[in-house]
Parts: sequence; structure tokens; C-alpha cells
Amino acid sequence: MREPKIMNVGIDFGSSISVIAADNGVRACVPSYVGFPKDMIARRLLGKEYLLGDDAIKNRLSCNVFRPLERGVLKYSDHIEENLSDYQHITWVAQILFKHLINLATQGKPQDFVIRAVIGAPALANEQNKQALLDLTESMLESAHVISEPFSVAYGLGLLNNCLIIDIGGGTVDLCRMQGVYPTKEDQLTTYKAGDYIDNIFFDLLDAKYPDANYTINMLRTFKEEHGIIGNTDEKLILTLPVCGKPTDLDLTDELRQACSSIVPEIADAIKYLVSTYDPEFQEEIKGNIVLAGGGSQIIGLGEELEKHMTESLGYGSVRKVPDPLYAGANGALMYCKDLPEEFWAEQKQAKMKK
Repeated sequence: MREPKIMNVGIDFGSSISVIAADNGVRACVPSYVGFPKDMIARRLLGKEYLLGDDAIKNRLSCNVFRPLERGVLKYSDHIEENLSDYQHITWVAQILFKHLINLATQGKPQDFVIRAVIGAPALANEQNKQALLDLTESMLESAHVISEPFSVAYGLGLLNNCLIIDIGGGTVDLCRMQGVYPTKEDQLTTYKAGDYIDNIFFDLLDAKYPDANYTINMLRTFKEEHGIIGNTDEKLILTLPVCGKPTDLDLTDELRQACSSIVPEIADAIKYLVSTYDPEFQEEIKGNIVLAGGGSQIIGLGEELEKHMTESLGYGSVRKVPDPLYAGANGALMYCKDLPEEFWAEQKQAKMKK
């Protein structure tokens, strides 16, 4: 019988979108949603036990839809004992999503591979959060290791010294300064005003301005992802929404700009802290090497706004975006997975067998 091949994978298991990169060249992503038909009519209509990603969102009227991760970690993993039933259910949901990622990477033949994975998590995820990720993936992987998501971005891009990575996801904004060694807790910060926070602010602002309009937060999220902006623009951002059932063009420029701007102060404060507590001989270098990653990095004008804050508080700042925000984390996790020595994976495998 032929021995299974070793497959290394890097995974960004995110609140809004989950991404996998494998050393067979496969790269894939799926929105982090799982939907289950509500009743027998829905099951007959959909013809499936569950739907994933965009299919779950598209058919949400027929489904109970779950996002298993919140603020970048598995829901209820901070308080498992108090929410045991909910935790067990959401773990099962997360396993369905994770298994789908593995099937995408292995092209539907996971039995042909021995799979090793490095999984990205928020910068300050606690040990319980990390263990929850390892537990839910145990049956699908030979070995797994959890690392900080902004660190994985830095590793994949070779930004290992005098650099500050800011990963803006759906649930968290994670910052990690690199100084030529593996980052410590003191090198990292997490804030929770991220993509989901923008969506909720945007929703509330529209509710106040257009109380008769009908929309969902998913509609606003899609509009934000296409047109998110900070700063002035001559272009009016118009979205057609039903008002009392009639399609109506609504000007959402100011509301979207205000919502996107709402995450800036906390990010600017975090930058100031991580720079001002850095070795003073290298502060100028790190201020010139601020890198935005994640979906939120695509907000137009965000880098310029952060540079403005840095000029006011730190005297100088230069911000740029990663070239591939969707896959930067998973690519870096894959590279780290491949670079880890065989001794590390042997120890991981032995520890798993002793459990």
C-alpha cells in the first residue's frame, strides 16, 4: 500500500472569511458561514444537509446560519464550562467549515495525505482559545500549531526586523512588531474595533438617516468591501435600497466614511504604544515600516489617515499595504509550516498520541 504524502497547509481561520494555502499549489477561501435548512421544505428545496460560505448567505431565509468564530476565536472558547452545550454545537459547526477547507486543499482526497497545519489566530488569543482550535481540528490533521496572524503575514513577506504589521480582519485588528526574533506578548496588541464593528456603526448611521429604508447588515458589508473610504471624495457613494418597498438611490457617502473612520483612533493609539516602547535606537526605522494586511487594509485612505496620526503623535510615519491581503496570512502560515524542523512535528505527534 502506498504511503500517504505529507501535505503542509497554512490556514487563516477567520471570523468573516477562512483561507487555506497548501504546498501542492492550492489556494482557496470561503466566507466563514455554515447554514442548516430550517425545516423539511428547506431541505427539499436545497437538497443538502448544510450550506457553506456564499451559498449559506444566499439562502439564509431557508437556513439557520452560523458564524463559528467571533473576534477571531471559536465562540464560547473563553468560557467553555459556562456554555458547554453552545460550545459543543459551535465546535461541530466549525469542524464542518474546517473540513471543507481541507477538502479544497486536498481536492477531495484527504485520505491520500498526512496533513500538517499552521493556523493563524489573533495576536493575543489565550491558551484556551488556541487549544479550542487544536481540539476541533484534531481528527483531520496529523499535527497542528497555532501562531499569531500578523506574525504569519510578516513571516511570509520576510518582514522579520524593525517592522510593524497591522492585520485588519472582521473580528479583530492585530498588531505585531518584529525585531528579528519570534514576537512576545509585549510585541503584540489586539483591538476589537475591526470589520464587524464598522458594519454595525454603518448600520446604525443609516438607520438614523433613512429610517424607512430596508436593508441587511450583509448588504452593507458588501457595499463597504467595495467602496470603503476614509477622507474626502468628490464621488458620491450611492446604494439602491428599498424604501417602503420602492427601490431608491440613497447617498451613503458620509455614513460609510464615518463608519470606516471609527476604527482609526484605536489603531493609531496601538501604533503609538508599540513604537514608543520599542528600542529607541530603532524607532525611526520601525516608523517607516508600517504594513497593513487583511481585508480592512483595502479601505481607501486608511494608510494616509494613520500616517497623519503618526505625524502628530510620533513626528513621522510611513504606511503601505501588502500586495495580496486575502492570502498573505495563509501564505505565511504555510511557509512557517514548511520551515519548522522535523523534530518539532515529531514532538507534536508524540504529544497528540499521549492525550
